Amino acid sequence: MKYMLTYDLLESARNTQEWFGATARAMASYPAFALSLNPALPLIAAWGEVTERSFGRMISKPDWGIRSIVGPDGQDNLVDVTPVVEKPFGNLIQFFVRRRPPMARKVLLVAPMSGHYATLLRSTVASLLPDADVYVTDWHNARDIPVSAGKFDVEDYTLYLAEFMKALGPDTHVIAVCQPVPLALAATAYLAAEDPDAQPRSLVLIGGPVDPDAAATEVTDFGRRITMGQLEHLAIQRVGFKHKGAGRLVYPGLLQLQSFITMNAERHSKAFSEQVFRVSRGEATDHDAHNRFYDEYLAVMDMTAEFYLSTVERIFKNREI
Repeated sequence: MKYMLTYDLLESARNTQEWFGATARAMASYPAFALSLNPALPLIAAWGEVTERSFGRMISKPDWGIRSIVGPDGQDNLVDVTPVVEKPFGNLIQFFVRRRPPMARKVLLVAPMSGHYATLLRSTVASLLPDADVYVTDWHNARDIPVSAGKFDVEDYTLYLAEFMKALGPDTHVIAVCQPVPLALAATAYLAAEDPDAQPRSLVLIGGPVDPDAAATEVTDFGRRITMGQLEHLAIQRVGFKHKGAGRLVYPGLLQLQSFITMNAERHSKAFSEQVFRVSRGEATDHDAHNRFYDEYLAVMDMTAEFYLSTVERIFKNREI
């Protein structure tokens, strides 16, 4: 499955489903059909709308959507997302609050690289922003990174974190969420050994696989059962011709999304069925609970093959951390 055609086939299937949805929505919404009073037509249009939106979101990077915060004077302060350090595989970004002096507390949020974008931490950023200067690791979609940029594995990820920490200085509080927990720990230990003056003031680790066997899950069990050869054969593909990273070996985000949905298939199926009926009754809105959740959940990004495989091998199998 390392060939470009398999990657393009996956994208073609997604594109076709989006087209089916758009076609169904458009055809079932013709004004002339309203005279038929056929109850199936609103359902077809609703199915098309939900399907088109869902499959379209799979290739769209969500917006942070944090426009402003309320300052201590009760006025809205605009928020700009600005890059602080720019690198091929990810940037360090700051949520810069206009008309506000630097805060006493500086927080670096280490976002996961596990198939979703850093915008998953939107609510965390919004909650921290009134009381701190907030920085986030904003990882790039591997399919948009040219092969000439080189490799990116767990060691490169760790070195990126160390560089970001050094750029922010020793008065930084680091918070790592989920997947990057062991790598944030490794980056902090690396700085403690190589440049003690640059290590962060504090490190908060939330829900990550420091010891994957401490609380076994389906994911950790799968990581132990499958061999690295099997995993590489089943999961790794080459980026297709239409992207900047054409030829790069990746673990496609669409495959990761398929895994996510399969683990809770009944729940997701019920959620989408209920949304179709809500749309058909005119009860759904563009920013209702379903759309807010799935607009983010369905937006996936590719990971470099070496990062994905080295994560499984070194963290889940060998437990090197």
